[in-house]
Amino acid sequence: MIGRMLAGLVLALGMMSQAWAQQGAERGAQIDALIAALRIGDTVALMREEGLVFGREIGSDMLADGESDGWPAVVSRIYDTEKMQALVAQGLGEALDEADPAPMIAFFASPRGQEIIALELAARRAFLDPVVEEGARERLEMRRDEDDPLLGHVDRLIEDSDLIERNVSGALNANLMFYKGLVDGGALEMSQDEILDDVWSQEEAVREDAQGWLQSFLMMAYDPLSGSDLEAYAAFYRSAEGRALNRATFTAFDRMYEEISYLLGRAVAERMQSERL
Repeated sequence: MIGRMLAGLVLALGMMSQAWAQQGAERGAQIDALIAALRIGDTVALMREEGLVFGREIGSDMLADGESDGWPAVVSRIYDTEKMQALVAQGLGEALDEADPAPMIAFFASPRGQEIIALELAARRAFLDPVVEEGARERLEMRRDEDDPLLGHVDRLIEDSDLIERNVSGALNANLMFYKGLVDGGALEMSQDEILDDVWSQEEAVREDAQGWLQSFLMMAYDPLSGSDLEAYAAFYRSAEGRALNRATFTAFDRMYEEISYLLGRAVAERMQSERL
């Protein structure tokens, strides 16, 4: 009798593990489909380009040999697109938790969703040119004076998704991790409280820059969209699925940026240490 009971238990556990494995595979396929619909790979590729520029600026500002002697190669290794995308994919899957990706995929895989993603990517690529970004910021002020209705749509999207505060939080956390990398690498001697004080002192400047960047970027990106497209986009992000995706996306990308920022800080510290020898 005991043997039969154990056999039945083993069989039940085997069937349960198969069901869990199947559910895990289905969930993984959904996350992959969402990543494809959001064009995360293209976004990460752009972030790498932004990172290479940022890395050069850090080298010029903080290192005697920032323009030569292998520093660009160090930055390039840190901004590895395969690793970056893997971090985002893992973070997105974990942060979505039990949220249903199906409505998210349905929206962003649709022609409307794909157009929005394409416009955002095009605007972000254009912003790699500082002249374009500065021009967009200047046009923002002109359109604000003209009471452009698009600005109302953009401001509602920003407010509904809490984009400014989320960007500020992400930037400050990335700065914190950069400092930690510098300290751990021996380039700085600062306590945790001193680091936090310095990072928090940047908050208002970061917020002001984030607001200007977001408004000018989204005005450029969404200019070709109709009012109905913008309303549909806003409605999606006001939905439970949209809010879940917004939270998960920021969580995933913030994690990626924090790791990169720490690695950059460590790399700068190691470079500074070698310069002193």
